[in-house]
Amino acid sequence: MSDSRQERIAWLDYVRVAACFMVIVVHASEQYYGVGDGAMGGPQLMFTTEAARWSVSIYDGLCRIAVPLFMMVSAYLLAPMPEGQTMGRFYKRRFRRVVPPMVCWLVLYSVLPLLWGGTTREAALHDLTHIPLNFPEMAGHLWFLYPLLGLYLFIPFISPWLRQASAKEERVFIGLFMVSTCIPFLHRLWGDVWGEYFWNHYHMLYNFCGYLGYLVLAHYVRFHIHWSRRRRLTVGSVCLAVGSVVTVLSFGLQATTGVTHSTPEVELGWAFCTLNCVCATFGAFLLFSCIRQTKAPKLITETAKLSFGMYLMHIFWLGLWASVLTPLMEPYYSIPAMAVATFLSSLIATKLISLIPGSKWLIG
Repeated sequence: MSDSRQERIAWLDYVRVAACFMVIVVHASEQYYGVGDGAMGGPQLMFTTEAARWSVSIYDGLCRIAVPLFMMVSAYLLAPMPEGQTMGRFYKRRFRRVVPPMVCWLVLYSVLPLLWGGTTREAALHDLTHIPLNFPEMAGHLWFLYPLLGLYLFIPFISPWLRQASAKEERVFIGLFMVSTCIPFLHRLWGDVWGEYFWNHYHMLYNFCGYLGYLVLAHYVRFHIHWSRRRRLTVGSVCLAVGSVVTVLSFGLQATTGVTHSTPEVELGWAFCTLNCVCATFGAFLLFSCIRQTKAPKLITETAKLSFGMYLMHIFWLGLWASVLTPLMEPYYSIPAMAVATFLSSLIATKLISLIPGSKWLIG
């Protein structure tokens, strides 16, 4: 989601394409989450077969790094803000690219399902009137845009510190961020920690929590890691492997076939700001940075440019392919098949839309 006028960095285009595909894999996996009415990604989940349980655990778990990778790409390119750029100019450029398409798709996800009976008029009206506050029920994937915009809001404030911070000072921040990613597990073991109580949610490390940590981590990778390619490959491979194994097993070993579970409880280790996910994301980012191409193939570059629009629309395509493919295949095959079909459909549709004058207001 960088500015199209900015010089392209080949390996970041590979990250965008891979992260876009992984997001679709995550949502394809959630087709097997349904309890009762079959709603994907609901507050409860149940697997009817072992194949479904382990398919979701593996495919979804391996792709949980998608959202943090997108955050790191944006941070890598945008932080710190150029020294001569004003806050207003920065906000204008960033928000003009993201907000208009976001609002368009919030409306589309609210009303289009009326065409095929996927929602009621009352629900559509409710979603439309709540757009200023949150995403519609069918557009749960658009949650990502809110913390992304939050990072954009904060970049002008953190930029002066990033420009003058030493590597050691940034490591201190990242270290505190890493400790904060353990808090979800501490909650499971001990409940409230470090000043939390029912009347205080702002614990000692609250200001180091969340996606801001990924922003500083991306800046650290760009300006303070000057490792050889071999060291990046080694450290990246180890971090990705360790983080991914923990992420997959944290879900697979908690879920029990035939038992209804609370989704947040079983997905504890799948939260994007948990230690294992940060580890895997850091590893993947290092591995992508080892790509030596100065210019990516045209297909990768074009797909990267269209990835925002693909992300915005893919849930519509996923619903179609899920209805076609899930009855025909076992989960081991249907999840990647749904993801590939959805990815290609979204790519083609976004490319066609991009040919229309003014399409930037719809697909970015």
